[in-house]
Amino acid sequence: MEKVLIKGKNSESTILIGESIDNLTNYIPSKQVYIITDQNVNILYEQHFPNFPKYVIVTGEDSKNLASLVKIYQWLLESGADRNSFVVGIGGGVVSDIAGFVASTFMRGISFGFVATTLLSQVDASIGGKNGVNLDNYKNIIGTFNLPKFVICDISMLKTLSGVELSDGFAEMIKHCLIASFSDFEFMEQNADKLIKCDIETITPLLARSIQIKADIVNNDEKETGLRKTLNLGHTWGHAIEKTTNLSHGHSVSLGLEFAARLSHKRELITHRDYMRLVGLLRSFNLPVCYNVDRSEVFDALTKDKKKNGSVIDFIFLNGLGSVIIEKISFDELKKFVFEK
Repeated sequence: MEKVLIKGKNSESTILIGESIDNLTNYIPSKQVYIITDQNVNILYEQHFPNFPKYVIVTGEDSKNLASLVKIYQWLLESGADRNSFVVGIGGGVVSDIAGFVASTFMRGISFGFVATTLLSQVDASIGGKNGVNLDNYKNIIGTFNLPKFVICDISMLKTLSGVELSDGFAEMIKHCLIASFSDFEFMEQNADKLIKCDIETITPLLARSIQIKADIVNNDEKETGLRKTLNLGHTWGHAIEKTTNLSHGHSVSLGLEFAARLSHKRELITHRDYMRLVGLLRSFNLPVCYNVDRSEVFDALTKDKKKNGSVIDFIFLNGLGSVIIEKISFDELKKFVFEK
């Protein structure tokens, strides 16, 4: 097992890579624990849960709304939860977002931890203390910054994931490579077949390095005032795609990465060869690089991105493979790029 530590201003979070869900009780109190999970995870892993009260949400992004939160708050009250209680979210990114947000706001905040059951949640969603819910399909528009006490990344759980679920996680891993590790970009190019098959010996060290990249960024900028913005690479266009289509988060991010790379190439920040290498890597992990969308609808969603500042938005450009820069770009320039032939 490998540990990665994230140090926030007021708390710390320990990422436990290779730990087992069966050891969850080593990291939680002996009483006043409340479990939040989803239907699919409950079916697969209920026998591994410790014996505490449990709330099961409907699987999927549609559960990330205020109405769902109200029901969970009511359940906690009815179950006797108080300010000394502890919430455990067992599931993927939706569960970690909901559990983290609920714990951060219930009675002005109680402690919580995660068992991340998907590659996407292990490498990204459960790491770093962002907990958000949607409003009218706008992604994570209501949220908090609050670190979980721990995140258990049980690698064996990845074996139960579908191909789409795995590729969603690989999209975020590719993003981390583009931000800070050209060597891992090459590693993913060279080991795509093993990674897709979820070979434990191949994926575990890459997962640990990918988590460390995000942890290093969060340790330097917990509240996203500067460096942490780089983690939004691919997410400006990607979130707009996700809002306006039925594509999953990782597949939407893949389209966002292609968009960012194409715009970076237009600005002569990357070469055509770099652009094609990225496109090839995304394709090798069964991720989309083009998709038929209503560009007007997607652009309208983009203009409502929570990262905007008036008529401009901070956009993350590639500056070669393994390096990025943050620059403000006007919506007028983005619109021209989106609609050019």
